[in-house]
Amino acid sequence: MSEDRSSNEQKSWLNKLTQAFAHEPKNRKQLLEVLREAHQNKLLDSEALAIVEGAIQVADLQVRDIMVPRSQMMSIKANQMPKEFLPSILDAAHSRYPVVGESLDDVIGILLAKDLLPLILQGDQPSFSIKDLLRPATFVPESKRLNVLLREFRANHNHMAVVIDEYGGVAGLVTIEDVLEQIVGDIEDEHDVEEDSYVKPLPSGDFLVKALTPIDSFNDSFDTQFSDDEFDTVGGLVMNSFGHLPKRNEVTDIGEFRFRVISADSRRVHLLRLTPLVR
Repeated sequence: MSEDRSSNEQKSWLNKLTQAFAHEPKNRKQLLEVLREAHQNKLLDSEALAIVEGAIQVADLQVRDIMVPRSQMMSIKANQMPKEFLPSILDAAHSRYPVVGESLDDVIGILLAKDLLPLILQGDQPSFSIKDLLRPATFVPESKRLNVLLREFRANHNHMAVVIDEYGGVAGLVTIEDVLEQIVGDIEDEHDVEEDSYVKPLPSGDFLVKALTPIDSFNDSFDTQFSDDEFDTVGGLVMNSFGHLPKRNEVTDIGEFRFRVISADSRRVHLLRLTPLVR
């Protein structure tokens, strides 16, 4: 009896799938309509649909659409000593940093944070030269399409590229994580806020704050009095301050706080870094 039921369920599922693709899509719009219909028919869950839509949209996006702009790049100067740049590296907690010479347009290589571990253990060395630790930098035009960039990242085992404008100047940075987040959404790492909390204190005195933090919870945590009449969450408050859907690393000041977007996709803000302006 159970075998018959299983067989019938399988046939029903196959019938639904066949019906969903009965009319072959002629263009991308029709393909998305078919996929959304498949979601409505329970053939794709919401997460799978979002991933497929993201993968399709990546072909329409260029590097300039997702890069960290030049003005928000964190770089290290080649003539700096460890005691000068280590505090910034520990605070930012990124894995890779461009190293520059005379200006931001003079990128001479990429520094991996992990390559500094021996230096941290041994302390400053008089003969230290940051150039001995650098990996070659990869340069890409800001017009490059994301699907092509992702393919090149995978083929060359690169994780970061310096973005160049039409005049040969540095326009920004892009990482493989930036590209993947356009497909699968926010990628959490060890610096993200725990699932059961909204706020995570940082050693610097800053805080990581989830964009979905209810405003009343934020008020309780920081002794503020932001109104929740118009917005239910901190993300709504911040987006209203920007006046648009912000990209990663955009900054806005609200009251006595500075909010930096740590994670966002094409649909919403996920994570914010909060810096009290008055300590």
